[in-house]
Amino acid sequence: MAATKNHDYHLVDPDPWPLIGAIAGGVMFGGLVMWMHDNAYGKFLFALGFAGVLVTMYNWWKNTVTEAHTGYHTPVVQLHLRYGMIMFIASEVMFFVAWFWAFFDASLFPSSVDAVGGQWPPKGIEVLDPWGYPLLNTMILLCSGTTVTWAHHSLINGDREGLKLGLWLTILLGLLFSGVQAYEYIHAPFDFKGNVYGATFFMATGFHGFHVIVGTIFLAVCLARAYKGDFTPKQHFGFEAAAWYWHFVDVVWLFLFCSIYVWGGWGAPTHG
Repeated sequence: MAATKNHDYHLVDPDPWPLIGAIAGGVMFGGLVMWMHDNAYGKFLFALGFAGVLVTMYNWWKNTVTEAHTGYHTPVVQLHLRYGMIMFIASEVMFFVAWFWAFFDASLFPSSVDAVGGQWPPKGIEVLDPWGYPLLNTMILLCSGTTVTWAHHSLINGDREGLKLGLWLTILLGLLFSGVQAYEYIHAPFDFKGNVYGATFFMATGFHGFHVIVGTIFLAVCLARAYKGDFTPKQHFGFEAAAWYWHFVDVVWLFLFCSIYVWGGWGAPTHG
């Protein structure tokens, strides 16, 4: 029969969510642009588009989980899902390369950048002490990398209680990191506006902080699924993808800490 399946691939059924998600993303971005230009309808369109994106994410991923439970995620399909996650993380790496590039472009050759004033950090900038809260956050993320690895190994060995405890600890450490960074931002001695140091600092560390929040939500969803018994030692790509993402966030922070906090503020007066 022509319809008989004789391969290990999964050809998904027609699904409206890619189209709905594309429309919602366009509305969200358009609303954001209008909001930035003080258009009266900008906030409304942004909120509408954002809600559409969240609904799309929920339903699309729900369908993916259902497909996994139905048996469509064969070893070949799981391999390709891993390839997809690797490509996504690679795109995120290039995203951060852009912010590191902006920082190093201004800091390595300060004499060629008028806004810097011939020195780095720019004259009059008081930087954050890297051996205070930044070092604390570094230790928090390194510990969280250990706990998520523990959770992964527990899952592989069939220890569901270890999986849950490792996830709980990782999520709590992620929330602690976000809280410490929020406190650091509130007490930062420089602003986002008016100087290239503040702009590059907040863009790089701020987007990393956003990724920590996304990763924390990612792991919280995995924790909820762990309580439902979704993951097995042989089939747990959803958790594996979350763990990979979290390790990526850890590595990016190490580069941020060494380059922006330690090297980027070397020799400047510190705050606090």
